[in-house]
Amino acid sequence: MAMGRTLFLFVLCLWIPLEVVGRKEPSSPTSVDSSVSSRPKVVKFGALFPMDSVIGRSALPAILAAVKDVNSSTSILPGIDLQVILHSTNCSAFLATMEALQLMENDVVAVVGPLSSGTAHIISHVVNELHVPLLSFGATDPTLSSLQYPYFIRTTQNDYFQMYAVSAFINYHRWREVIAIYVDDDNGRNGISVLGDALSKKRSKISYKAAFSPGASESDISDLLNEVNLMESRVYVLHVNPDTGLAIFSIAKKLGMMGSGYVWIATDWLPSVLDSSESPDPDTMNLLQGIVAFRHHIPDTDLKENLLSSLKSQRAKETVSFNSYAFYAYDSVWLAARALDAYLNEGGNISFSSDPKLQDTNGSLLHLASLRTFDGGPQFLQTILGMNFTGVSGQIEFDMDKNRVHPAYEILNIGGSGSRRIGYWSNHSGLTVVAPETLYLKKSSNTSLMRNQQLYSVIWPGEITTTPRGWVFPNNGQPLRIAVPNRVSYKDFVSKDNNPPGVQGYCIDVFEAALKLLPYPVPRKYMLFGNGVRNPSYNELVEQVAQNNFDAAVGDVTIVTNRTRIVDFTQPFMPSGLVVVVPFKEQKSSPWSFLQPFTTEMWCVTGAFFLFVGSVVWILEHRLNPEFRGSPRKQLITVFWFSFSTMFFSHRENTVSGLGRLVLIIWLFVVLIINSSYTASLTSILTVRQLSSQIEGIDSLISSTLPIGIQDGSFARKYLVDDLNIAESRIVTLKNMEDYIDALQRGPQAGGVVAVVDELPYIELLMSSSQCKFRTVGQEFTKSGWGFAFQRDSPLAVDLSTAILQLSESGDLQRIHDKWLNRKECTTVDVDSNKLALTSFWGLFLICGIACFITLIIFFARIFCQYNKFIPESEKTDEELQPVRRSRRPSRTPSLKKLMVFVDKREAEVKEILRENKKRRHSQSLDDPSVSSTI
Repeated sequence: MAMGRTLFLFVLCLWIPLEVVGRKEPSSPTSVDSSVSSRPKVVKFGALFPMDSVIGRSALPAILAAVKDVNSSTSILPGIDLQVILHSTNCSAFLATMEALQLMENDVVAVVGPLSSGTAHIISHVVNELHVPLLSFGATDPTLSSLQYPYFIRTTQNDYFQMYAVSAFINYHRWREVIAIYVDDDNGRNGISVLGDALSKKRSKISYKAAFSPGASESDISDLLNEVNLMESRVYVLHVNPDTGLAIFSIAKKLGMMGSGYVWIATDWLPSVLDSSESPDPDTMNLLQGIVAFRHHIPDTDLKENLLSSLKSQRAKETVSFNSYAFYAYDSVWLAARALDAYLNEGGNISFSSDPKLQDTNGSLLHLASLRTFDGGPQFLQTILGMNFTGVSGQIEFDMDKNRVHPAYEILNIGGSGSRRIGYWSNHSGLTVVAPETLYLKKSSNTSLMRNQQLYSVIWPGEITTTPRGWVFPNNGQPLRIAVPNRVSYKDFVSKDNNPPGVQGYCIDVFEAALKLLPYPVPRKYMLFGNGVRNPSYNELVEQVAQNNFDAAVGDVTIVTNRTRIVDFTQPFMPSGLVVVVPFKEQKSSPWSFLQPFTTEMWCVTGAFFLFVGSVVWILEHRLNPEFRGSPRKQLITVFWFSFSTMFFSHRENTVSGLGRLVLIIWLFVVLIINSSYTASLTSILTVRQLSSQIEGIDSLISSTLPIGIQDGSFARKYLVDDLNIAESRIVTLKNMEDYIDALQRGPQAGGVVAVVDELPYIELLMSSSQCKFRTVGQEFTKSGWGFAFQRDSPLAVDLSTAILQLSESGDLQRIHDKWLNRKECTTVDVDSNKLALTSFWGLFLICGIACFITLIIFFARIFCQYNKFIPESEKTDEELQPVRRSRRPSRTPSLKKLMVFVDKREAEVKEILRENKKRRHSQSLDDPSVSSTI
């Protein structure tokens, strides 16, 4: 506030005529008078804006119409005549301030205007001192919403929202860099600053800010556009004044910047110009073909149609049509009138008091006493901010930041003789083809609406319908500077070549093939990085790209975390990862190799099942089959012989029972599977050479203290030391493949290394070139890939990623791989990995075991049924027979010995005894009826 007073007094001093400077101050004290009116007959407000501008010509009739409508209304300010005092200004902020001071001498309660944000900044200090609300329908500078300007009220939309709408449109088309062209004043500068913030949230940016002065000549603008045209981005955001914007397009047309491949996005100034003319000039429309513009969204309502009809019926000759600012100006008058009516109804008074600080001094002729403070200004300000009604421009309500609620914009595509709407943007729904006021009525969440962004198609400059990629190579004659590592080992991947283009290898061929798939030429120049004596540091190579010493790095560059922080990588074209390679030694077969196919657990379970199945078959066949009978010694031998002979399907005993045959069939199937698996595993173990090394993977390598070899220039050193905490003294740098072979063959005892840690593509080439004398152990312990590195936000990284995917899908990537890297594969067989465990066969054993238990249950059920009928009557004593005669259900408690004897009997003998018992009981029943009755 102190700074505002200082600026205000400074302006007043400039206004002092030279002849009054130095006059003495009156000796009488300053008096403060006050005029009070509880319900005045006349209330005045001011209108302060350039009335001959594009916006002013539309706003003036709207303000006059609003005053007329308010005065004719019986519900708003009844009995009060609302008068407007018009002061036309120009683009000079100083002269506009003078007009504002003259306006304030008329005791106005509010001021409508100004249009210029720069003028609004200065006048806001004046109204702050005099407590007069400033209702601006044209100043869109986002910084005017700050707490520094409490009496500034924006009745139009804040450019903060417009810039977020532009950012959403840019992100919708996936452009990453844009160039902002703007007037370097408060409105342009601050608006573009917000655009930069909005783009950064979408991972985009303003690559260049092309600013020009408000009074720039055509030659200055032409020089600026020439400079812009040499840059990479082809997406231009034009944020200028309505009165000078078309001149920029005219100059751009002459420079060939309005054709195919260019994207022009204009803010609301362009629709304001076009809407102000009912029939735009055909030459102007031809100039604007394909441009996308943003316009304030004014809902189509009856209020809007009635106002347009009224304005067109009484419009001046110079006013052909009306832009969106006319509606905001109309609503500004109604806002002041409604708020004043509410203020008076609440007991407010229209009174003005002289400010002691503004008294005339030293005989000044300024008449500072005529500038009086509105006493009810603070209360009137709060009344305005609390208003909530529907106007022509939509709902008029203010949020906590004094911005209009529900900001929305229409997105227009200019073409033919007019423009067509391709969608809307609002802070509620984002980009959509549905009118925002319709979406406000729905219950859809803001998140779901933002997720489903949609626009109609656009016809771009040059009458193309495909979305421009938004960038080209700069027209400055400089080819792309591509750094290529000058390797001294593994030259199949990338190396120096005496023929153009000077480099060759697998990586170069992939890069060249990907460039051929791009829809545009890429001028390039390969530059070797490294001294050719040892492999270069790839971290330094990537840093050179990040520092703009190179535009890209092409080669076997691994995508790792610390590199992705400073450059952008393409899609990986070669999978990679660190592996451990050790010397390969053929391991001689052991005399006990035949035991290796099965694990110990598998051997034990298999042997137990042989005995178990043999025992089950013996139980099922013992009563029926003579081959399973005899002395205990003979039967025991039979069980063992039968069990293990089934392994070779050479058992000579035949099974005669149905249950025994069922068990044997299932068991023979299990034996077949076990034999086949055993044979295959043993064959693999005996015929394939095996690896013999004390290092089994990265874990055993970390736990050891032996030296480890790495490739010169590789990121493996940093990874082993920093991430795996391996002592740096253990790391041995190897320059080429010959050093690898020599160090591995010598071993740690002879000054070599116990293992080498390097990326898989190098190791595969090493093993193939050395006749498979080395092998990898364990698994890859990092997962990464090789990619081409570009400077941050380079569009080439995205386009080449798509091209690499196309190469992979078409098979060309594999063909390039086979051309350079098609080598003999080396395989390693780990003995432990070929051992067959119980987990692979427990299902078979389970089926066989269940079958055995079911057959045993059935067998013993039959035995007990027979045994209940078997006990002969002759073996029973009189004491045993007496209860039988007395009871109809005899009680039998046979001994275990008798049961075992019964089980051991032949089946035929048991059946014969049962038949005899049955005949005897039948004959006894005929002789003794009492016995028959008990039976």
